[in-house]
Amino acid sequence: MSSVKNSNGENAKRMERTERKFLGISPTQWIFIGMAIGIALGHFWPEIGVHAKVFSNIFIRLIKSIIAPILLATLIVGIASTGNIKTMGRIGGKALLYFEIVTTLALIVGLVAANWIRPGDGAPQVTSSKEKPDAAKAKTATEIIEHAFPTSIIDSMAKGEVLQIVVFAMIFGAACTVLGAKAAPMIEWFDTLAHVMFKYTAYVMKMTPLGVGAAIAFTVSTQGIGILVQLGKLVLTIYGSLIVFVIFVLGSVILVCRIPLLRFFRAVKDPCLIAFSTASSEAALPRALENMEKFGVPKHIVSFVLPTGYSFNLDGTTLYLAGASLFCAQLAQIELTWTQQVLMMFTLMLTSKGVAGVPRASLVILSGTILSFGIPEAGIMTILAIDEILDMARTSVNVLGNCLATAVIARWEGFDLSKEPEPVEL
Repeated sequence: MSSVKNSNGENAKRMERTERKFLGISPTQWIFIGMAIGIALGHFWPEIGVHAKVFSNIFIRLIKSIIAPILLATLIVGIASTGNIKTMGRIGGKALLYFEIVTTLALIVGLVAANWIRPGDGAPQVTSSKEKPDAAKAKTATEIIEHAFPTSIIDSMAKGEVLQIVVFAMIFGAACTVLGAKAAPMIEWFDTLAHVMFKYTAYVMKMTPLGVGAAIAFTVSTQGIGILVQLGKLVLTIYGSLIVFVIFVLGSVILVCRIPLLRFFRAVKDPCLIAFSTASSEAALPRALENMEKFGVPKHIVSFVLPTGYSFNLDGTTLYLAGASLFCAQLAQIELTWTQQVLMMFTLMLTSKGVAGVPRASLVILSGTILSFGIPEAGIMTILAIDEILDMARTSVNVLGNCLATAVIARWEGFDLSKEPEPVEL
């Protein structure tokens, strides 16, 4: 299991390598350059912009090729590794309980905001090249639940049935946990597969500036410059929802747990700024580990809770996924029932576990999930145009939420965080 335990550090190194500059320009800057070129191309030369779709389609197809293997591998390894929760003791149990409560609240905030503001309304209908699917609308709640259980994992992976892959991975991971040492070779194999898929994803994501530019060029050329209004509404919806979540949910946690606000702000400021500027929670991990220990959280809690939270406590990502999935449905003029929305949120909460270190991980999760619910993938191309802007905000909230989680667990364990810790003499 050593490879599993070291995965967060390896992910951080991978992220550092992917952030290398090209021609003195960072990957993030290249994405914004691609966005600007795409808008200009779609607006001033629409006859050329409409043909840019081929490049965004290639990018989306490559993203879709990531979904099944990376979900299967990361979920099985994650479940098998956390299956030792009994030996981890009360800290692990408390952490997982806290993670699930807070991420559920994040989903609710995102769901309510997207249903209330409806940022996707008012745009021309977005569909794929096929007829608008209505299978999800025709299924009852019982049929949807029954459909979640696979008859063949190969068939599920081929069809992109995300929830079926999740169910299989949960049962398979639990079986590996029960077998213990006998299943170690199998877990190592899936862990190797996950690492290979991380590298595969890194290669695919080097195409992000081209994919973003092509997507926004096609979108503007076919739907007009007015589509930027819907994209602006989505950005404001997600940013506003994240602000509400931080103030009311995380703020309430700080008050209830009696965590010193000013000292906590000073501790999380640098990690959150790093996450916002790089759109990488892994890049902020070393500073977050260091600052939370200086804040007074015991090392054994920081070293366990913070890395674990990178897989299980993605507050910003889960809120974004809730809003973005409904945005795609609204663009396609598909009305999802509350039952379907709740099941989709449950699916997103499960599928988002374990892939936080993957660049554009949320796009991978979002693409697989909305297709499972009969929502055309064309909405992904629209969101792709502004995903970098959204990624910066959701990543910084992820880091903030995980730093707070370490303080909450420390307080739950009875540690006093109200005073500055005494410096350790070397």
